[in-house]
Amino acid sequence: MRKNIHPAYREVVFLDTSSSFKFLTRSTLEAKETIKWEDGKEYPLIKVEISSASHPFYTGKKIFVDTAGRVEKFQQKYQKKG
Repeated sequence: MRKNIHPAYREVVFLDTSSSFKFLTRSTLEAKETIKWEDGKEYPLIKVEISSASHPFYTGKKIFVDTAGRVEKFQQKYQKKG
């Protein structure tokens, strides 16, 4: 392989912000924050909104989305005036 063209593949911690679930894995993503892990080492931190700990498919919980309210807001905002 050619040198200096591949991204760094290192251990990072992913944090699910909706459920506070954390897991350690390897990735090439760049992170601005770091976190101290259970082993005492510091790892780059990547924040995600959905993981297997919060996704409805894996948890079996359904999330109710207020679509009727969204449609009404849209219609009120963009209704024809006159």
